[in-house]
Amino acid sequence: MQFDSAQLETFAAVVDEGSFDAAARRLQVTPSAVSQRIKALESRLGQVVVMRGKPARPTEAGQALLRLARQVSLLELEAITAVRGTVDALRLPIAVNADSLNNWFLPAMLDLSQNHDARFLVHQEDEEHSAEFLRNGTVLAAVTADPRPVQGCRVVPLGKMRYLPVATPEYAERWLTGKPLADALADAPMMVFNAKDILQHRLIRKVTRRKLDPPTHAVPAPGAFHQAVRIGLGWGMIEDEVAEPELAAGRLVDVAPGKYIDVPLYWQHWKLESGILDALTAAVLRAAATGLRTS
Repeated sequence: MQFDSAQLETFAAVVDEGSFDAAARRLQVTPSAVSQRIKALESRLGQVVVMRGKPARPTEAGQALLRLARQVSLLELEAITAVRGTVDALRLPIAVNADSLNNWFLPAMLDLSQNHDARFLVHQEDEEHSAEFLRNGTVLAAVTADPRPVQGCRVVPLGKMRYLPVATPEYAERWLTGKPLADALADAPMMVFNAKDILQHRLIRKVTRRKLDPPTHAVPAPGAFHQAVRIGLGWGMIEDEVAEPELAAGRLVDVAPGKYIDVPLYWQHWKLESGILDALTAAVLRAAATGLRTS
């Protein structure tokens, strides 16, 4: 079975943009043309590939097709660029965890953009869950915490991010003094990034050997999360390069001296003979060598 490249491109655009109308604007065609292409694609496959909702999402069958659509689009554009001798913008959907995006990863994007006309579409996702974006075809590469390769992907170790448990001196005086740390952590308000963030709970288990459920504030933005810790709303795990200057200045204190959590990170990308993917991987490795720990 052969696929129509225009139909595949339209399908990927609907998923990326979240609606038929937005896909039509991106492709500079009418919404009717988008609908006709999707219907023709589904008729050819004998299966629905797009769930018509807000936003539009791929079905299970559509997820496999989405991977193909992105691969075809990338390779076609690279081939056209090579034949014409001109550079066309390459659309690169990737998944990156918030702390990497807030620290070491942006230089990799700048590095690549200096030599390639690339357009990044960044999906922010927790490193424990970003591999799912590879499985369902949403992205062509991702920063993950999983060393096991997603089917059809290569895995490259990047290094480790180290997180320190910190709080303000005033917070520590109020919540963490006068009792054993294991007991204090059971009652002390704690910051988490979101429901997927288990770093603080991992530190608690490491320190207390107990499963505790302290009161929790969820703040799903790196800058706001850090600020919440800095003003004393709760204690939290902050990257060492962000926390250490605050510790040295006395604005923060170590909640559990000598204890920390290291999170190994990996770069997973599709197995494609693609110059732009190779260049992106090289840029990510250069940035990681500067911004992550190796031991």
